[in-house]
Amino acid sequence: MRTGVALLACLVVPSPAALPWPSPADLPSHPERIVANSNRVPAGRLRNGVLTLELELRTGLFRPHAEDGPGVVVQAFGEPGRPLQIPGPLVRVREGTVVHATVRNTLTDSTLVLHGLLTRPGLADDTLQVAPGATRELRFSAGRPGTYFYWGTTSGKRMEDDRWIDSQLSGAFIVDPADEGRRSADRVFVIGLWVAPRDTAAGLPEREFMVINGKSWPDTERLDYAVGDSVHWRWVNASPSSHPMHLHGFYYDVGSRGNWVADTALPLAGHRLVVTETMPPGSTMGIAWSPTRAGNWVFHCHFAFHVSSGQFMSSHAHDPAVHPMSGLVLGIRIRPRPGARPDEPAAAMSPRRLRLEVREVPNPPDSAHLMNYALGDGGSAGIPGPALLLERDRPASITVVNRLHEPTAVHWHGIELASYADGVPGWSGTPGRVFAAIAPGDSFTAEFTPPRAGSFMYHAHADEMVQILGGLYGPLIVLEPGATLDTAVNRLVMVGALLRNDSAYGVVNGRLDPEPIELVARRTYRFRVFNIGDARTFLALRRPDSSLVAWRMVAKDGADLPAEQATERSEPLLTGPGETADFEFTPSAPGNLVLDLNSPFAVWRLAVPVRVSAPPS
Repeated sequence: MRTGVALLACLVVPSPAALPWPSPADLPSHPERIVANSNRVPAGRLRNGVLTLELELRTGLFRPHAEDGPGVVVQAFGEPGRPLQIPGPLVRVREGTVVHATVRNTLTDSTLVLHGLLTRPGLADDTLQVAPGATRELRFSAGRPGTYFYWGTTSGKRMEDDRWIDSQLSGAFIVDPADEGRRSADRVFVIGLWVAPRDTAAGLPEREFMVINGKSWPDTERLDYAVGDSVHWRWVNASPSSHPMHLHGFYYDVGSRGNWVADTALPLAGHRLVVTETMPPGSTMGIAWSPTRAGNWVFHCHFAFHVSSGQFMSSHAHDPAVHPMSGLVLGIRIRPRPGARPDEPAAAMSPRRLRLEVREVPNPPDSAHLMNYALGDGGSAGIPGPALLLERDRPASITVVNRLHEPTAVHWHGIELASYADGVPGWSGTPGRVFAAIAPGDSFTAEFTPPRAGSFMYHAHADEMVQILGGLYGPLIVLEPGATLDTAVNRLVMVGALLRNDSAYGVVNGRLDPEPIELVARRTYRFRVFNIGDARTFLALRRPDSSLVAWRMVAKDGADLPAEQATERSEPLLTGPGETADFEFTPSAPGNLVLDLNSPFAVWRLAVPVRVSAPPS
């Protein structure tokens, strides 16, 4: 992988002694092994409506990939006499259960501050403090049903800042409804993140690593379902980073959102169909979906670095046909429904044929490694790539020609399609027919029939830190049959990021200084906003005095919002990479506005001038 970004330098962690932790005296010379927790078996003993739970804080060696691979020394929770676990032991009870918890801190010089062992809903600052070598007991009722978690710190830091040796002190806490006939068949997933700090003496850069239920792709669990299954997942983001979670090939329904002390089950009118949902630090969500097509799919964070090969703890040799992903990725295998017949042939309709070339940008500025897409042979190219216009229910045949000096692949983001065309090298497809990366000088034809009209995108799904941040992305719009894109009233806003001087900078429609958006008063416009950047962004329309302007959100991720949700709003919308949103806006009078794209944790800020002129007389 070609990049000068320091975060991507490889770091092999051969032994605990090589780690620059701040308190070497606390590090055991032969640390115990920490095991990955799949969150299938609840901890404790349940008798007569009381769960007796015992937790111990100890220090051990955590291996996020192979069990004989490199590891990192961290603090973790376990039950007495049992292995330490990452995430911590699963607490799962029914509403009305009383929890009798005992917490022991085996450390010699650090106090444990534990959040989340409390009745729900609760207070975020309600904590249990356990002194070094001490044991504390508490008793409480579980509270309302929902998806929650507990987490601890021995450094006294907030969750948003807790990235070091105590960053894995978290575990899921699930409260099921009391009237359930049996325990729900859902699955529980906990996201974790930690940082190996910079070691100036050894010349080692700071490195971030991330796991799902204690493992990093390709060692995360493979999930097996059949077409037509009802899939229910609970997700916990116990990490200090945001994660826009993206499902390939299907939409999922967001039924609840919460955090470690409160959870809100959304009414049916408040559910949202999405392909990507951003989870801020400390958040939870409950989702459901049903696969309709067989094949291999992935569910992953859409930050490029969070799934890149930079997530490996050591250098890996890769088959060029296989995507060298690591980090926050789950593999999903969907079996055909038993006895199902092969899919019926598509309707006899001439396909929309396109040819998309992938090129390198010659002589890029500021040491950037830039690439772009172009339509046709020798057609004009740019960043972002050209808007691809398709029709609902009309077959599309898009031939991708690779003019790069490295393999590439294209993912048709948000499109419901057959697995083989989905674009994840070495994974997409079915047994015996798996998609391979497009080699330099080679081509691949993706064939699919989009089943709905809306705003989508396409982007590289190979070496994302280089290729997406190098400019390989573009808008994809599916129109109703016979319709055309009216450029007079449609405004395409693509939020991206480009590497320049070894740093990522936010861009809008490929520019650091976005061109103004021109509108005419009393005319209704459709803003189609595509986020493929590298930061969570708060999207809002405002006046020059910073007061917010109301507009109407009408679609999310290409799916039309139900009437109850397609209402005017002015509050900023949190959006992450992989999300699209469509808004309708009718300016009432001439004047100047600003489309604000505020990324509070990025070094850049994007603000697009919006100029409203008077209507023609």
